[in-house]
Amino acid sequence: MVGITIGENENIDKALKRFKKKYERSGILKEFKKRTFFLKPSIKKRMERIKAARRAHRTETMEHRF
Repeated sequence: MVGITIGENENIDKALKRFKKKYERSGILKEFKKRTFFLKPSIKKRMERIKAARRAHRTETMEHRF
């Protein structure tokens, strides 16, 4: 559970901004999105391989630029 304490004279916009940052960093939304649908293990592995290949290609192209 994410929560913040609001100061006596604190602006509500600043408090809301702090809450949003804390909420985002906690990873609750990411976990929720991950659990909303089921991926078969074979599809999950395939997606991980594709992501790894993209990362490798991206780092390779960045190394050649400099």
